[in-house]
Amino acid sequence: MNVLVFNAGSSSLKFAGFGLTARKGDGPPEETLLFRGQVERVGSEQARLNFTTPPAPKPLPLNAPTLPAAVAQVIELTSRGRAGQQAGATFDFEPVAFDAMDCRVVHGGAQFTTATPVTPAVLAGIRGLSRLAPLHNPLDAGVLESAMHALPGLPAVAVFDTAFHHNLPPVAATYALPLDLSRQHDLRRYGFHGISHRYVSERLLHCLGRDAPGTRLITCHLGSGASVCALCDGQSVDTSMGLTPLEGLVMGTRSGDLDPGLVLYLQRAAGMSPEDVDDLLNHKSGLLGLSGRSGDARDLESAAAQGDAASRLALEIFAYRVCKYIGAYAVVLEGLDALAFTGGLGEHDAPMRLRVCRRLDFLGLHGDEEANRQAGSATETRISADASPIQAWVIPTDEERQIAREVFALLA
Repeated sequence: MNVLVFNAGSSSLKFAGFGLTARKGDGPPEETLLFRGQVERVGSEQARLNFTTPPAPKPLPLNAPTLPAAVAQVIELTSRGRAGQQAGATFDFEPVAFDAMDCRVVHGGAQFTTATPVTPAVLAGIRGLSRLAPLHNPLDAGVLESAMHALPGLPAVAVFDTAFHHNLPPVAATYALPLDLSRQHDLRRYGFHGISHRYVSERLLHCLGRDAPGTRLITCHLGSGASVCALCDGQSVDTSMGLTPLEGLVMGTRSGDLDPGLVLYLQRAAGMSPEDVDDLLNHKSGLLGLSGRSGDARDLESAAAQGDAASRLALEIFAYRVCKYIGAYAVVLEGLDALAFTGGLGEHDAPMRLRVCRRLDFLGLHGDEEANRQAGSATETRISADASPIQAWVIPTDEERQIAREVFALLA
């Protein structure tokens, strides 16, 4: 089965093609990566498409005013053999005949708790959940519609970022609000980054050489969006994001946890509208707001190394919040066997990993500073000392591969 995967951001589009074949018995399918790439700067004249597999020496200029337009061009290039014609020798591979296509959808609410074949009713449901994810679900629905239009009749599947957390125990999922109100408006903690947490936790079990039963794991997806997940027996039992992706850790431009009374204060005392507060907390806070410089930790690491106090404080607050959640989840799990770092920051920022691990020494996680410095995003690397009772790993995430696996499991 050849599966085409789309993973959309606000102005970027990751895509990949996988060939999956069932093995004999109950083992996972054999997987072949056919291609992988990304369209960047969607909506601008500088839109570019770059294939990372097979490697391309330079990106391809693309007319991509919208994400749906970018989807249509990716399908044109990969399925109809026009890659060489349009890009010369920039990249070269055989056109692919797809058997299914799928898209990551950020919010599935209470309706969508597993990979779901897309119908008009499902598309309507995804758009209806835009009230909970206004920045994401409309874009995801548009990507699905564009792909279905370009490849009519091909099975289309939505894979939801919230699905991995849908069985959170009530003690973790329930807000302390009147229950009737919560039921009426679907107010609960849903959690996000579930596709990544599922993939990374399964890879962590593989690295540990253990099956899921009896394990206590924490996965840290750290990037411009960031969340921590506690897993018992391989299942998500708590996670830092909640009703929306705003709850939890400090992020690139998002505030994470704060006193809800602060929102009321800003509206009453500062005269800010709900829209103003939404923009402040989602787009002008986090590392960007703290540093006054950038929401990208790479920029702040460089500035901090040159003596910028605000950048240093922003990074310390980020690490502090991560450690608070890890400590809390060690209590939830009644112990901890292993911890994994993933995401753009978790995979690439060795100083940040060190800040976090140093605070966890008292728990029994003893880091290996040299292994941490050497760890990169290409391989799974243990960064804890050999004698450490709790293991720490850097595990590159692969959401597109996990999505393809879930589609194969559904359709095969």
